[in-house]
Amino acid sequence: MAEVGKGVNAGKLASNVQKRITRAQEKVMQKLGKADETKDTAFEEGVVNFNKQLADGTKLQKDLKAYMVAVKTMHECSKRLHDCLAEMYDPEWFGKEEVDSIAEDTDLLWQNFHEKLTENALISMDTYLAQFPDIKTRIAKRDRKLVDFDSARHHFASIQKGKKKDEAKIAKAEEELGKAQKVFEEINYELQEELPTLWNSRVGVYVNTFQSVAGLEEKFHRDMGKLNQNLSDVMTKLDEQRLAKTGVKTANTEKSEEAANHSLSESGSEAPKSPQKSREGPPVSRPPRPASSQEVKEDNIINLFEDAVVPDINISTQPQNETPTVTNGSSGAELPPSILYKVKAMHDYGATDSDELDLKAGDIVLVLPFPNPDEQDDGWLLGVKESHWLQNKNLLVKGVFPENFTQKL
Repeated sequence: MAEVGKGVNAGKLASNVQKRITRAQEKVMQKLGKADETKDTAFEEGVVNFNKQLADGTKLQKDLKAYMVAVKTMHECSKRLHDCLAEMYDPEWFGKEEVDSIAEDTDLLWQNFHEKLTENALISMDTYLAQFPDIKTRIAKRDRKLVDFDSARHHFASIQKGKKKDEAKIAKAEEELGKAQKVFEEINYELQEELPTLWNSRVGVYVNTFQSVAGLEEKFHRDMGKLNQNLSDVMTKLDEQRLAKTGVKTANTEKSEEAANHSLSESGSEAPKSPQKSREGPPVSRPPRPASSQEVKEDNIINLFEDAVVPDINISTQPQNETPTVTNGSSGAELPPSILYKVKAMHDYGATDSDELDLKAGDIVLVLPFPNPDEQDDGWLLGVKESHWLQNKNLLVKGVFPENFTQKL
């Protein structure tokens, strides 16, 4: 029995080798144009669609798996982040138990999201693609059987055309042709039925996959949004608690500072408070934007001071051609005619608005008239630092400052 088995296997092997040789010869003859080839355009289009469908499905499966890996990574990162918060959160802080509960719910939500994606999207894609290998194998088999059919058809035709008619050979060739044709037509018919159906099924697969992903994402982000809002509320209340405690300390600190300021006031060393600037009526004009070097060059023929408002000062005693000067005894430098007088800063003053000057104790300021007297607030002066004038010879960088921080020279 073993010998017979070996004989059967050897015979089958020899038959398969002979079939491969015959197919190879038939393909060569077809490529050389010496033998015709059975063509089926509709089937070939179906194979093109099949290959495209397989490629698209494989790519979608690959990207879906990458998406799942990203979800898993985000889950792990989220868990570590909440674990970090739980470790840092002092037990006596507001909402400690709620923070721990939110961390647990967040972890479960991520886990459930990953499981649902696997069940409703990834597994269905795996099932969809599982049918392609078998069909691909049968398409390859159909191609081989088609070559066998063409070869048998050509062999039968050549025997029939032979000069010597051998009825036995003709009958055998006809029988082999019938078998080859039957095998080919059976597998060809099955594939012609399956390929269009498979091609049309892709729409439903894509719809179900992306509907599942979109629906699961929508629910996940909605639930996650609620948890995040709860966590944000806890953080807000914790901050309010902190501020409330800080407010008590601040109140005590302010009382101490008031007592210290009162002592300073009595000793006469306290810096004065700046007067309140009026915010009613016309706004205080802002100093003009400093001109660039290019603008200064282009406008160097314009007198920078001809538009300045000159106060009503009686200058009848001055010669008409003499330029008035203002000095403080320490400097005899010529100053612009629009200057009213000089003051010296006795205390530091930090500007609190864009139209104010920063002052340091000892700064000399050239006082200017307000373009519109109605815009001047009580207790405030307009001026430019003398250091700026001496360096730049212009009055562009000017601003207002509290008069009680200065002393007139």
